[in-house]
Amino acid sequence: MLQLIDLKKRFGDVVALDGAGFTVDRGRILGFLGPNGAGKTTAMRVVFGLVRPDSGTVSWNGGTVGLQQRLRFGYMPEERGLYPKMKIRDQLIHLSRLSGMTKKEAGAAVDHWLGVLGLSDRGSAKLEDLSHGNQQRVQLAAALAPNPELLILDEPFAGLDPIGVAALSRTLRELALGGVTVVFSSHQLDLVEDVCEDVAIINEGRVVLSGSLEEIRNRSSKRRLTIDVDGQPWIPMGAADTVVDAQGRSHCIVEGDAPIANLLAQASAAGTVNTFMFEPPRLTDLFREAVES
Repeated sequence: MLQLIDLKKRFGDVVALDGAGFTVDRGRILGFLGPNGAGKTTAMRVVFGLVRPDSGTVSWNGGTVGLQQRLRFGYMPEERGLYPKMKIRDQLIHLSRLSGMTKKEAGAAVDHWLGVLGLSDRGSAKLEDLSHGNQQRVQLAAALAPNPELLILDEPFAGLDPIGVAALSRTLRELALGGVTVVFSSHQLDLVEDVCEDVAIINEGRVVLSGSLEEIRNRSSKRRLTIDVDGQPWIPMGAADTVVDAQGRSHCIVEGDAPIANLLAQASAAGTVNTFMFEPPRLTDLFREAVES
């Protein structure tokens, strides 16, 4: 279990973390979300000792995080952190050995992950000769090859095509089923909603919402109302954050205690109601409410 407890960090006049904290259990996938500059990357770097907090603690399985623990962690930063002119397989083996693996263990692990990520035929290529998406895959292989117990990924889906996104999503689920704790940040909220079991939303250095995605959705005071009246946009009075999709359905946010029967009667008076769904908010709705409130 990973715990971030009351982390605070300033860079001069800039408050990067202002009491941030969350918990993620073993074998769970947590989406770490927030606007640009909210403190996500700083918090991730604190876990790996790359940034020293002014106060607060990080614990792993109830104990202090030191060098031996971090050797069992995998980290994929948003920025490229590999050698552009070095052969891919050679540098992945080198980095894996820094985590304590033997040369044989590192070679086997690297070959395995290059295969899983569709890069078996690129091991002798230089990183700079690969496409952006394949460079992203190599960076991911560097985090996965040491067989980490904790995997932290900063924008891992950036630059991946739909096939790559599907493959990475499947890989993360399989790792979690095997007991690996996964934390990743992303601005692709629909993707986070599909992959993650838990979320933590940080804003201005503080975690403003965290927990099981299902529990957070169900306890929200808001609901998402989807309406299709004759294939044309129809928006009830008082609705917020309305979006009309390509099929002419209106998706809007209303209070959880909104008078559903009255809304349905109003919609029926406007035409034939083809769709009328009243459901918990989606992650996009929860995110907007958390960071704008």
